[in-house]
Formats: sequence, structure tokens, C-alpha cells
Amino acid sequence: MTVGAANAAWPACRWSRHPRWAAPFEVGAEVKEEDTFLVLSAEPVLKAPNESLPHLLIRALGTLPKPPRSVVVQRGRPLRLLAVVHDLECDPTWREDWVAAALDGIFSIAAERRLQSLALPMLTARHGKLRPQRFITLVATAQRRAKPEFPRRIWLELPGATDCSLMDTLRALALSEDPGMA
Repeated sequence: MTVGAANAAWPACRWSRHPRWAAPFEVGAEVKEEDTFLVLSAEPVLKAPNESLPHLLIRALGTLPKPPRSVVVQRGRPLRLLAVVHDLECDPTWREDWVAAALDGIFSIAAERRLQSLALPMLTARHGKLRPQRFITLVATAQRRAKPEFPRRIWLELPGATDCSLMDTLRALALSEDPGMA
């Protein structure tokens, strides 16, 4: 990804495209790509367990998978929204309708919690192959269905090799929805 920013207007929302390490504003919630057992976003650092091995095994055996297309909310600052778009028992591990449903859930939570800002990675960019233009279309569709006033700002985290035409796609989608935005 190139250094710098591109912005696209959407009714009542500003979108920013920045490198992963250069947050353009304070983020109220960050979205993470996740699988049904919440393994993909787990920290790779090994920590000494606070529980005995038998207790850990009993807890692990009782763990139920989260349904694909759901969003798990984890407390913290920023809030973490785990978008369950993968099932590691399936091939491929993701489906477009799971991504679309998770995006609907993300924007619903953003409206419900009146989140001012959101960091949104391109879901399936690391562990799948959804085309970037298609992802942008799914995001725009999900946001149109939600309350348009929240979030007010979206940081679109795109993979390094993504070209700038995605912001043009976002602008075109915004203009097709509201021709007065030109």
C-alpha cells in the first residue's frame, strides 16, 4: 500500500485509506477477521496458563463454535469486533454471503453503540480470495442498509498490493447512490 491517504465521501461518513501502521484518527472499534473457534485473531504469543491443565482441557472440550456470518464483540479500547467469516472445516474456509452478513452485523453494532469510528480490514484478504472491488461493494451495500450516521469515519485497511482504484470504486458507489455528491 502506498503511504498517504485517499478519502471518499459517503452520505454522512468519511472513508480513509491509510497504511496499517498510520491510523488517520482515533478508532472506536476495530474489526478482525475470524473463524468459528476464534483462532485466526488470537495473539501468537504463548502465555503461561492461569488454570491447571485438566481445567483447560475441560474448558476447551466444552467450547462451541461461533456461527459463520456472526460478529463477536470483545470489550476493550478500542472495542474489538470479530467478524466470523471462516469455518476451518470447510473448503474454501469462507463464503461471500458470510462476509456480507458479518458486514451487516458490524454496521448494526456500530449504529447500536453509536460508534464514531471504525477500522475495517478487507475481510478474507489474509485467509481468502474475495476480490477487493467486490469487498468494497459489499461494504457499501451493508452500510446503506444500516443507519447511515454511524460510524462517522471508517478507516479502510487494505492489503499492501491493493491499488488505489478501490477508492474510485467507493466514490462511484457513493455517486450512484447520491448524484448530488459530485
